[in-house]
Amino acid sequence: MCAAPNSIFDIIGPVMVGPSSSHTAGAVRLGLVARALLGEMPQQARIELHGSFARTGPGHGTDRALIAGLLGLDTADERIRDSFALAETAGLQFEFCEADLGEEAHPNSVRFTLTAGERTLEMSGASIGGGMIQITRLQGRSVLIRAELDTLILIADDRP
Repeated sequence: MCAAPNSIFDIIGPVMVGPSSSHTAGAVRLGLVARALLGEMPQQARIELHGSFARTGPGHGTDRALIAGLLGLDTADERIRDSFALAETAGLQFEFCEADLGEEAHPNSVRFTLTAGERTLEMSGASIGGGMIQITRLQGRSVLIRAELDTLILIADDRP
């Protein structure tokens, strides 16, 4: 079931810095969700790029957009292109590498491993077009979260 658009901008695409809604706006949103799930800006980030993100990401600014999201920048923030320098100033250490996230993974997928103090987050997600995203793995568990609405996430080990 598809949700009806709220405005003409939902049809046209997100308000964003370009060049690509998938490689820029979606990538920023993935970084923003990862930061929110960690609960703060990470101190260290390992970012594994899959498929098209790995092959064309740097040319489309995907790498800078992912870091911008981790820094808390919005999709329309003109500083996205300067996110590497902003990360250095903020004390965010990061590394990028290629990864095969499996045949089922969307071509525009990423896996974050983030740390801040004692907290660690592992999250995989994809930019599925038009600035929309989906989270597919969280702390080693399969999930499907579209991040369109506020979502309560509880991770519990049910033990007797």
